[in-house]
Amino acid sequence: MSNDPSVLYAARKLYKEYRLQGISVPVLKGVDLEIRRGEILSIVGLSGVGKSTLLNILGLLDSPTRGGLAYWGRDEEFHGRDVAALDINDKSRLRNRDFGFVFQFYHLLPDLNVLENVLLPAMILRSVKAFRANKALLTDRASELLRRVGILERRDFPPNRLSGGERQRAAIARSLMNDPELVFCDEPTGNLDTVTGHRIHELILELNGELGTGFVVVTHDRGLARLAHRTLSMRDGLFMNHHN
Repeated sequence: MSNDPSVLYAARKLYKEYRLQGISVPVLKGVDLEIRRGEILSIVGLSGVGKSTLLNILGLLDSPTRGGLAYWGRDEEFHGRDVAALDINDKSRLRNRDFGFVFQFYHLLPDLNVLENVLLPAMILRSVKAFRANKALLTDRASELLRRVGILERRDFPPNRLSGGERQRAAIARSLMNDPELVFCDEPTGNLDTVTGHRIHELILELNGELGTGFVVVTHDRGLARLAHRTLSMRDGLFMNHHN
């Protein structure tokens, strides 16, 4: 789909329709998108224009009605293949190894402490035996990520003892556990006050600069959007403009 070596991920002519009471409701109407290696890309627009739907399709959490996705990441077995058409096991493997996710409402598991929540993607990636064999190293990595996002001292806390900003920091640490090439963020500051939201902006910038991890951020937050390398605006299921 692309000959440009700077492109990590590309969507071509993505359509998504939902059926509601027998009526077809179009949400995405032929979206084209290229995501470059190591960039922060923000996607803005009013509610209901298809931003979260697009993010879920890019993250392989949902499938398009029509259109394709091509990925040129470290998993060379997937190069040149339409990853939207992979079977559920291959999608799960690619999503777990190469993608990270940060949501507006954190989605931390209440029965696990903060450290265990961060370790979860590593647990999912490995067999029980392999996880146990590598637990010390993986725990060190999870602790280092918590230190990097500024909440190492909360590692043994249950999520309900954290503030909103701390929960989002834990979610960001979790998203980085398997060293993804791309992190998808859906309204990461939408549930936070302005000051806390600004700290999350700074953290995403820091992590992008230090680790080279790419971020695709769906947001209503113009301050967060302005920090991105590129901003795309959606309206009625399509991109309207392109700022470099």
